[in-house]
Amino acid sequence: MMTSRNRRLDGFHSAAGVAAACFLLAVLFVPAAEAVPSYSRQTGFPCSSCHTTPPELTPLGRIFKLSGYTLSGTGMSKIEKKRQGNQTGLELLATLPLSVFFETSFTSTNKAQPGQQNGSYEFPQDVSLFIAGEWSTHVGSFVQFTYDAQDDHFSWDNTDIRYANSGKLLGKDLLYGITMNNNPTVEDLWNSTPAFGFPFISNDFAPTPSAAALVNGTLAQDVAGIGAYGMWDNHFYLASTIYRSDHIGAAQPFNGVGFPINIQGVAPYWRAAVQDTIGNNYLEIGTYGMHVKSTPNAVTAALSGGIDSYTDVAGDFQYDRTVPQLNNDVISVRGTFIRENSALNGTFSQSGADLIAHHLNTTEANVEYHHGNRYSGTFGWFNTTGTADATLFGSGTAVTGSAGGSPNSDGYLLNLSWWPAQNIDLAAQYTGYLKFNGAKTNYDGLGRNASDNNTIYLLARFVF
Repeated sequence: MMTSRNRRLDGFHSAAGVAAACFLLAVLFVPAAEAVPSYSRQTGFPCSSCHTTPPELTPLGRIFKLSGYTLSGTGMSKIEKKRQGNQTGLELLATLPLSVFFETSFTSTNKAQPGQQNGSYEFPQDVSLFIAGEWSTHVGSFVQFTYDAQDDHFSWDNTDIRYANSGKLLGKDLLYGITMNNNPTVEDLWNSTPAFGFPFISNDFAPTPSAAALVNGTLAQDVAGIGAYGMWDNHFYLASTIYRSDHIGAAQPFNGVGFPINIQGVAPYWRAAVQDTIGNNYLEIGTYGMHVKSTPNAVTAALSGGIDSYTDVAGDFQYDRTVPQLNNDVISVRGTFIRENSALNGTFSQSGADLIAHHLNTTEANVEYHHGNRYSGTFGWFNTTGTADATLFGSGTAVTGSAGGSPNSDGYLLNLSWWPAQNIDLAAQYTGYLKFNGAKTNYDGLGRNASDNNTIYLLARFVF
């Protein structure tokens, strides 16, 4: 399995010659990929058995994840001792399930950010260590630690630890389990929800729109949750997780100062989906969402001045079409819509917003063509609209602000990826903005246009 780290939108610059040279340099340094080889070593299956192209899961990949990353195979040997009487048994992989990825990239925006270098080559952009695979009978993990070159330190990244088992319900197969994770939607099986959704690659410094729903990556690695899930008859999927705030880098117990989200009680996340395969066609349709009550910059309502309330309700779909006439190439179409309603009583009382009641609508869709597991091309579209609020959305702030206080943004992404080997990914991605933080031109009130943030992003990954 792999991660997208919830870095979302990228853009472009016209210095094509410099970009091409840096991309060639990245290739020569044999850079990095994200499909985690420890799963292949564990099961004896190549990456392509579980991924169309990483991180997109095949039916076998979804079953492997449902099964707690413990699907038995012909790969790694095990240390085993059967349970006898009052003596517990033991089943361990003979080798620790470790993987590493190295990532290097070139990023350039159409117009430099004021006073900043443009056309930057990062070597590395980041490096990740994965503990990914079977821990014991019915227990497995996807655990990622990432070194971020901009912060110059390792930090905890996406994590999903599972217990899984199987049985029968009403005469039909049931796969069920328990998940402990730190990012709502990271436990999901499809590439239509945020944690493993498109774009699958992202730069780490080009400007991005200021508004995002909580369930759309805002809480990633800032919460801890425990939940349960089940897939019945390989058609109907239900999951639910409850979350508490778990701020990385904060002393425990934390006081919430400096953190805009401090969950009061627990925050429930829910997920329901139905899937079916008819001939060469696969379709998933689902819904997911989350309800959060939070006290900004404090752990109590008395200190924060009130409670913020967020309710996110979303729908999603994924359609895959295998084309026998084209050597079983695959066309994928995916989309999600998120509606967030919020009442920002605490933020308003701290003069962090001009209004209490807000809403935010997010639409994301993409279509991808897979030429075997070697090449892919993707076109994506995104749109965000919502309540204007000059204070909340940074009126008068250069580059990242909105002169009119509007969260409205929309644009498109183009991605071309080449896998010369299943654990090496060379990719080029272009993001174009039609509107950024409320306007096409002079959106920050200081002369910057939406198209100034268009970005070219060239990436090379190697995973071993």
